[in-house]
Amino acid sequence: MISQTSRLAVGAVVFALLCTACGNNGSDTASDASVATAPPAPSVTEVAEPAAETTAAATEETAAPPTEETAPADPTATSAIDPALIAAAEAEGTVTVYSFTSRIARVEEAFEAAFPKIDLVGVDISSTEQITRIKAEVDAGNVEADVAYIADAPVVLTDLVTGGYLEQYVPVTAAEALPDEFEGPLVAHRLSTKVLMYNEEAYPDGSPVTNLWALTTEEWKGKVVLVDPLQRGDYLDLFTQIAIADAEMAAAYEAQFGEPIADASGAGERWIEAMLANEPVLTDDTDNVNAAVGALGQQAPPVGITSYSDRRDNEDEGWALQVATGVEPAPGIAYPALLGTLKGAGHPAAAQLFIEFMFGDGSSTGGPAYEPFYVAGDYATRSDIEPHPDAISLEDLGAWVIDPVEIAAARADVADLILLNL
Repeated sequence: MISQTSRLAVGAVVFALLCTACGNNGSDTASDASVATAPPAPSVTEVAEPAAETTAAATEETAAPPTEETAPADPTATSAIDPALIAAAEAEGTVTVYSFTSRIARVEEAFEAAFPKIDLVGVDISSTEQITRIKAEVDAGNVEADVAYIADAPVVLTDLVTGGYLEQYVPVTAAEALPDEFEGPLVAHRLSTKVLMYNEEAYPDGSPVTNLWALTTEEWKGKVVLVDPLQRGDYLDLFTQIAIADAEMAAAYEAQFGEPIADASGAGERWIEAMLANEPVLTDDTDNVNAAVGALGQQAPPVGITSYSDRRDNEDEGWALQVATGVEPAPGIAYPALLGTLKGAGHPAAAQLFIEFMFGDGSSTGGPAYEPFYVAGDYATRSDIEPHPDAISLEDLGAWVIDPVEIAAARADVADLILLNL
């Protein structure tokens, strides 16, 4: 059982964050207030349902306000898009996008600069709430959104796509630069991450953790911060990936402790049990994780699991977040951010135009459309977008790239295991 007393032992920073989280049921709560799982998953559905909408601070990804005004539209940036599609979208006049990231606000500015005759309505809500809304809207024949920009691929692909709620659209302008694995069943815009992060001011020589099993030791008892995996789908995906990586987790155990694990066939599940028994600090929002781990001026701060791309906020937030590399067997996961059109969308041309726009202008950085996502820690699926100059390559990072179907098959059982050990 993870005691509140032990969680508060991380120190004053974590204490303050947890007090805030526990006392606030409004806009600062986590984006995924419950975890959507592919049916059946009765234990997970017992978690409280999410609020109808969340603010930018409460969604799965948050972005610092742009440091500069959105660049003026490049007259050549949209020239490759079919003029007939643009004309049809302009005749529709609007497009509504459900987005799991607050960066949709910056996309909206760039899109409307490029297409001033089209009003982009960006609705900033979690993937869990998107899943609920999309199913309800399509089933009722009252579809409000046109596009879903969504994570939680294990549920999206096995539920929304197979159920006919979301439909594939591969952008024509990017098709030649998209590897086949990113084209379907929904097109993947980029890969995001949930990985181990540390405070580089306090640990200037690199990550203090080089093996996931170290997080189960006395040294890190009460000093690992993460969002409750039963509150956020991406964190549950991480735990599920660990649970199914038995051979790798068994090898990492032997590397950490110098002897084989007793039950190699269940090494991943044994890690989950041991890590949860080591009193991690579970919060409800990645901003809390980031501040607890990254705040400047700390002595021996905790480590945490969060998005590598959140390092972009270091200067604005006063953080020293850095991603852990060289971690056995992996520092975490990379997973796709997906784009699809809703069945029965009222503005199908504008929906397709939006997806075309999201994949950038064909330049090496993707141009104004891709600017919000051209940061270290986000990995473009479009092969002609160059890696961010400050980024560690996905290969060097060593994160598992999840197989959504494989994760979906094991997710409910892992959720049950987590419930039993909390």
